[in-house]
Amino acid sequence: MDTFAEIRPYHDDEVAPVLAKLLVDPEMLNIIASLRMPRLSKALPWLVRPLLRWYLGREMKGIANVADFQWVVKGYMDAMIEGSTTSFQVSGLDNLNSDQAYLYISNHRDIALDPAFVNYALYHHDRDTVRIAIGDNLLSKPFAADLMRLNKSFIVRRSARGPRQMLAAFRQLASYIRFSLLEERSSIWIAQREGRAKDGNDATEAAVIKMIGMAQNKPDECFSDYVNKLNIVPVSISYEWDPLDAAKAQELVHIARDGAYQKAEHEDLKSIASGIVGDKGNVHVAFGAPLKGEFSDAAEVAAALDEIIIDQYRLHPSNIIAYQRIYNDDKWMSLARVPKLTQADHVAFDRRFSQMSAEYREKAMEIYANPVKNQLRSADLRIVDKAV
Repeated sequence: MDTFAEIRPYHDDEVAPVLAKLLVDPEMLNIIASLRMPRLSKALPWLVRPLLRWYLGREMKGIANVADFQWVVKGYMDAMIEGSTTSFQVSGLDNLNSDQAYLYISNHRDIALDPAFVNYALYHHDRDTVRIAIGDNLLSKPFAADLMRLNKSFIVRRSARGPRQMLAAFRQLASYIRFSLLEERSSIWIAQREGRAKDGNDATEAAVIKMIGMAQNKPDECFSDYVNKLNIVPVSISYEWDPLDAAKAQELVHIARDGAYQKAEHEDLKSIASGIVGDKGNVHVAFGAPLKGEFSDAAEVAAALDEIIIDQYRLHPSNIIAYQRIYNDDKWMSLARVPKLTQADHVAFDRRFSQMSAEYREKAMEIYANPVKNQLRSADLRIVDKAV
């Protein structure tokens, strides 16, 4: 019996039939057409769909397994990174074993790009790609779930309702993570929190760690032993420019002002598309050392992750300039790794923010400044700990 059939990534023998189904899915074809050929798809929809079906069929010809599919995805990823980033840098990966399965837990700024950039870093350093945790709230269309599961994603059933259903879903998810890491020796990526850190404050939700801990084999394993066994690697992903900075600022302003923000239908899917094509500037992915130590509970694990993720986060000129504009001090200069600022950096910053609505500009600036604040706070805490 396939215990994880409902949530796991597709197996190699499932790839061909799923692709055949996708190539005739009208909703998927319409959405791709609207993104790739917006004017033509509106003027001549009857022509665009068969042309797109033919093109995709040619692209997918010969794909027989997951590795083949990911090779095609790699081509699109390479093109996306070359077209929407100024540079892509990786640190810390040399300290990880290429034949070891890891549980990568990263900060969460973008729905699709966070795991995509982790995968990009891995396969360009001759490492196996990860299995990606993705919430079913992002998969409002069946074709989206199929595409993600073809690309080694597994489903987090956030739509489960009622205590029993939710508990069963979390236990199944935790068991799958354990099975993947310890039995199949396949690495996992999961975000440190359920939703994106729209305000720029990266913080691990203890509930995520508690869920992972549900697969602990009691009484044979203590909690700390299980955490160490999982080889948890903290990952910090930083973007010079967030393609969705204005949209995030708008949402935060509405929540502060009105108490809530109502998302439009399929807004998350549109955010995914905007994040992929939008300018990201310089991108850095920092891999930490596997988390080892004595942990009494999920809160201690979350605190250890937060310290590393915040400290190894690479700041960009956009972060420093935003901090300067808001706080008008030079405390940021005491940090260990800070970028050199140029006049061109200030010009680019002003140009970007001048294009935002004045109503959301201040909140957007806070989003960029918060990583600087968090590193300063972390440094202050270390000074206090040493004094004590």
